[in-house]
Amino acid sequence: MTTALRRYRRHPVLIALVLAALFMVVPFLIVAVNAVKSPAEYSANGPLSLPEGLYLDGVKDFWERVDFGQKLVNSVLISGSVAALAVVLSVLNAYAIGIGRIRGRTWVLAFFVLANMLPQEALVYPVYYLSKQVGLYDTRLSVIIVFTVIQAAFGTYLLSSVLGQFPREIIEAARIDGANKWQVLWRIVVPVSRPTLGVLLVFFFIWTWNEFLLPLVMLISNDNQTVSVALGVLQGQRLMDATMTNAAALLGVLPALVFFLVFQRTLTRGIAVGAVK
Repeated sequence: MTTALRRYRRHPVLIALVLAALFMVVPFLIVAVNAVKSPAEYSANGPLSLPEGLYLDGVKDFWERVDFGQKLVNSVLISGSVAALAVVLSVLNAYAIGIGRIRGRTWVLAFFVLANMLPQEALVYPVYYLSKQVGLYDTRLSVIIVFTVIQAAFGTYLLSSVLGQFPREIIEAARIDGANKWQVLWRIVVPVSRPTLGVLLVFFFIWTWNEFLLPLVMLISNDNQTVSVALGVLQGQRLMDATMTNAAALLGVLPALVFFLVFQRTLTRGIAVGAVK
């Protein structure tokens, strides 16, 4: 009876998970289906009908109109650079705060929490003005620097709590063996924290990929714009039909989805290790 009761109680949870999965997957499938329809077929049968054939002119027209290849390179370069640099900066900061136990640790962490709470709208003008002053406006480097700092603020706060619980015995044993602070960091702390760092790397990449406001303000040249900015600008021009709109949405989300699937095992491993700890 007890086993049967447990199985019965699991059914609502499984049903809820299936419904949640469908709620997330169905919109993506609708976009993918409509991206390969012709405008006439879309107008005649509506958005929920299956395509009668494979119509790729919408994808081709959007790719050529916005020079999507260049936008894709810009987004990958910016997101990848931010993810890698933010993880490195987070590790260095968290090592000093969590293991080094610097003075005023609580106030420093409170500062990083406050940095995460600031809306990007409050950062637009200061970042714009500073980039103008140092000659970095309308460069990909300016966006990389800004987002590296923003993402590293969250990464520092998270890793500080993780490294604060790092076994002190391992560190003391390494120091007795003659390891200096840098060797302790790169040979002991980083390998042990690799699952958590992998999770941060994936999150930083996807978060930066989806950013719109600051790249819209900081990157005004067509050659420097990201995928999200290109989608927003082209939507504002009202020059696309429904098929091209769906093609644009599909091309915009597909690279981030591929990145997520490639690093899915890293993400799952990091979450599982965190749950065990």
